[in-house]
Amino acid sequence: MDFKDEIKQFGERVEKLKNQILTEEATKNALIMPFIKALGYDVFNPFEVVPEFVADIGIKKGEKVDYAIVKDGKPCILVECKHWSEKLDPHNSQLFRYFHTTKAKFGLLSNGIVYRFYTDLIEQNKMDEKPFFEFDVTDIKDNQIEELKKFHKSYFDVDNIQNTANELKFMNELKILINTEFQNPSDAFVRHFAKQIYSGVLTAKLMEQFVVLTKKSLQQYINDLITERLKSALKKEDDNEKDNSKIESSTEDPTTKDAKIETTEEEIEGFMIVKSILRKIIKADRIGHRDAQSYFAILLDDNNRKPICRLYLNGSKKYICTFDENKKETKNEIQTIDEIFDFAEILEKTIISYGG
Repeated sequence: MDFKDEIKQFGERVEKLKNQILTEEATKNALIMPFIKALGYDVFNPFEVVPEFVADIGIKKGEKVDYAIVKDGKPCILVECKHWSEKLDPHNSQLFRYFHTTKAKFGLLSNGIVYRFYTDLIEQNKMDEKPFFEFDVTDIKDNQIEELKKFHKSYFDVDNIQNTANELKFMNELKILINTEFQNPSDAFVRHFAKQIYSGVLTAKLMEQFVVLTKKSLQQYINDLITERLKSALKKEDDNEKDNSKIESSTEDPTTKDAKIETTEEEIEGFMIVKSILRKIIKADRIGHRDAQSYFAILLDDNNRKPICRLYLNGSKKYICTFDENKKETKNEIQTIDEIFDFAEILEKTIISYGG
């Protein structure tokens, strides 16, 4: 299972479990520890993950962070946990106090559902008040998974993350700002556009009208974008269906059209070569054939919708026709049927595209 699938699966598990989790300690065990494990760290190895990490603060000794993720003997990520039902905002200061007492460059505040990553972009060794990266694991986006992957043990690199942290932070804040303006346009936002299309004085009454018009225009613009995306997706799906129908119609059982078809020894030999190539990834009895007047079809599971290849061996020139994952045909000239072995990789990919 790759990292993306693992995180998606973890998010689904969190959604199912959360209502059964009654305490902060249970949140740690059921949600936070599996998350750290998904990042590639051994939660039971104190050389990688230290629970109750001591972070002394001034004269206060014995202050502890819930977890410290360790690299090369030094803490690199401090993790502070809260119960899944708690909002995280009131607890920022607690992680803030711990951050400057250690060598860690990142702080993670989480209730097992929302994860907030902090660093020291503004002032060195002083944790920023706002996270540079935040996500809800039960509704995580693909681009967020790619950013999270940078914290995986296999890819973790402090400089690489910090180089993109600034950009992530500003992008997150801009998205929040844009969303706010789209929902409830501010006077400054409305005035910026109104001045470009209205040359007169913007009275209070006109501003009220432009607020309504701006909000409607934004909503209409978003709706138009979504509609265009849907049209594009539907057109692509329709084109694929048309291509598939062409394949299906051309691979209909030809014996119903012409009863005078004769299968040659060369065609059978070609079939056996294809069978020998593919038997290492699927059972040989799943590979079948149907002969036509102009070509010899080799199919998976005797299914016309799963063509493996076609052999054209009865003309003055010989050809093998292969199919890609979209069932697009490629016709290749061969001198002898032994050259079918040269297409082994393509034939294997075709089988894999059908689910093996």
